Amino acid sequence: MEDNEIVALFLERDPRALAAAADKYSAYCRAVADHILRSPEDTEECLNDTWLRAWNAIPPQKPRNLKLFLARIARNLALDRYSARRAEKRGGGEMELVLDELAECLPDHTDVEREYEGRELEQFVRSFVRGLPVREGNVFVRRYFYAESVAEIGRRYGLTDNHVMVILSRTRAKLRKQLKKEGYL
Repeated sequence: MEDNEIVALFLERDPRALAAAADKYSAYCRAVADHILRSPEDTEECLNDTWLRAWNAIPPQKPRNLKLFLARIARNLALDRYSARRAEKRGGGEMELVLDELAECLPDHTDVEREYEGRELEQFVRSFVRGLPVREGNVFVRRYFYAESVAEIGRRYGLTDNHVMVILSRTRAKLRKQLKKEGYL
């Protein structure tokens, strides 16, 4: 079933939308969540919550890219679950490294009134990544969106761990420089 047909089912509040979305994108959303959570049980719960969240979000939202819409929901739910697990002293691992690596690039937005600026920043980072060379952008997204380990990224692109870390370091430096130039830092 095509994405526009699935979205139409969601908009009509037809329960078949959930089955169609799950049939088409459960493996993809599972991979997104599992890279963050590294726990089959937590990943399964996150996946179930993804379908519920999509059901509640469509309508009013009408996603143009259903795959990315669902992946974003799964990712955000996985990050929330990871944070809760970490707060309970049961977490640790790759996500902590990913968040620490990015901390040097991103400004601290503790003020609620800065939500608008946060959205601008999100658009800026998205544009920055799109402007990168393909491999560099893919490595960056694999690390910081999908939370893949350096070793996984290296295997995927035929790179050594050191080469991946160099690409990530240089890309973060470029991002930091652009953020300073645009006044975000």
